[in-house]
Amino acid sequence: MPTGGLQRAIGPKIRRIPVHKPLFINFCEEILKRNNMKATSLPPTQRQTAIDQDFDVLIVGGGVAGLYLLYRLRGLGLSAVAFEAGSSVGGTWYWNRYPGCRCDVESLEYSYSFANDLQQEWNWPERYGTQPEILKYINHVTERFNLRRDIRFNTRITSALFCRRKVLWTLCTDRGEIFRAPYCVMATGNLSTPQTPEFSGLDRFKGDWFHTGLWPHDEVKFSGKRVGIIGTGSSGIQSIPHIAQQASHLYVFQRTANFSLPARNGPLDPEIEQRHKSEYSARRKAAFDTPFGIAGYPPPEKSALDVSDKERLQTYEQKWAEGGQISFLYSFNDLLTNKASNDTAAEFVRQKIRKTVKDPIVAELLAPKSHPIGTKRLILDTNYYETYNRNNVTLVDVSNHAIEEITPNGIRTEDGHFTVDSIVFATGFDAMTGAILDIDIGVEDGPSVRDVWKHGPTSYLGLTIAGFPNLFTITGPGSPGVKSQMILSIEQHVDFIANCLQHMKSRDLIQIEATFDAEDLWVKHVRQVADATLYPLANSWYMGVNVPGKPKVFMPYVGGVDRYKKKCDAVVDGGYMGFSMSA
Repeated sequence: MPTGGLQRAIGPKIRRIPVHKPLFINFCEEILKRNNMKATSLPPTQRQTAIDQDFDVLIVGGGVAGLYLLYRLRGLGLSAVAFEAGSSVGGTWYWNRYPGCRCDVESLEYSYSFANDLQQEWNWPERYGTQPEILKYINHVTERFNLRRDIRFNTRITSALFCRRKVLWTLCTDRGEIFRAPYCVMATGNLSTPQTPEFSGLDRFKGDWFHTGLWPHDEVKFSGKRVGIIGTGSSGIQSIPHIAQQASHLYVFQRTANFSLPARNGPLDPEIEQRHKSEYSARRKAAFDTPFGIAGYPPPEKSALDVSDKERLQTYEQKWAEGGQISFLYSFNDLLTNKASNDTAAEFVRQKIRKTVKDPIVAELLAPKSHPIGTKRLILDTNYYETYNRNNVTLVDVSNHAIEEITPNGIRTEDGHFTVDSIVFATGFDAMTGAILDIDIGVEDGPSVRDVWKHGPTSYLGLTIAGFPNLFTITGPGSPGVKSQMILSIEQHVDFIANCLQHMKSRDLIQIEATFDAEDLWVKHVRQVADATLYPLANSWYMGVNVPGKPKVFMPYVGGVDRYKKKCDAVVDGGYMGFSMSA
């Protein structure tokens, strides 16, 4: 067997488990049977007694969302426990340890805002945080607020069943344990289920293979090795320059070229950091009045077509030199809604690629032409395109000559065979819905979430699913999470949930459920907003196209954090409009 990170027993799942309609079972032993497990038949490392344990709230996930929710619930005097598949906190920043892994939101923004002392005391060394630095920060928060005591690590939730009669969620773990609580929150993350293509012959490969989303904790050394990396999305673009510096030869297998901009990363200027921290309160508040949840970028007033060619070029050059996603997309006010305007920005970046990559054939393959710029995740990089000028790097175009199989000593495409010692899958995630659908979530005498989402996810505000009482999702489909500063969106969702539970508790209400009418209206609104933009023109993970068999539905809300926050506030001010509450 290969020795890559995918061989760990505990970790995010990679392939979808079979779908079946859930039934409500009253007794622990029957629930275990339902999952084809018994406490006494589990592997010795996982064998535990199936104990009935009761809490107020059960949280699935120990990442950024789960941690903040634990903090808020503790402040309300509610008992809660979080379940985490990993051996420590961090979520996506725990699993993604590949070379070059770094956040694409600036460090001073990508952090919690709920405690001023916390945001003042922490010092970020660089403009964009690395995975080790972000994980260090998350661990600091965990210890500072003593959150670890309420987290069950190395524990995966396999099923979640709701009994309307008892108003109770019952969760079963892969360790044979049973937990019950009136409320359940899915803090499972949007990019937490790695997607690995089922290439023929992978089980016969003699070398090591890895997935960027399940990278080993021990250092992986590629020195002197021939490496093949499949995928040129964010994780691929970040890791390729680093792997190229080690490998004797690196083959990059690209199906779709993606737009990437220079990050312009570097040490964080202490004066900039101090000024930013002195304005934190105002900046955090102002962020909710922006589309992406990040303040400090004046909204553009002109169309790209309303200025001269000279002014347009000067604007793009300025943004290119500045670095960053939002800054570039804020060059003009219609880059994501007007195809002709978008074409000017896309061609500017393509010309930059052509000037950077010396081989014109390779440059043209790297110049994206299949989608408008910004409609897929706009990537930030350091020396990505320059890497293709190295003698030990070969770009393999598999858009027209697909990968046929993995051989014992390499990768075979329709155009030939490439001998490699190691393979890296930078093939992304079953985004936004994968982690939720990996859990068998159901209601007594009702459908499962898998049944309801068979043709695509539905939700009310990305926070709840009609037909599933007392179940909340943090930054779920139908919310702006992945199109925003994620921690800001997480905090906004957690605050909504915590305030909602407090509202119910003060009124002796015990059950809440989104109405089908409210959900239907929200789903239609999300799709209408998306259809008014260029986003649906791209075959992106926003639409699930990277997962075979997944419904092609645009999942995020792209109306902006500002519009979304106002909608949520109006829902609360109207007495939780769109929700049904009962005692």
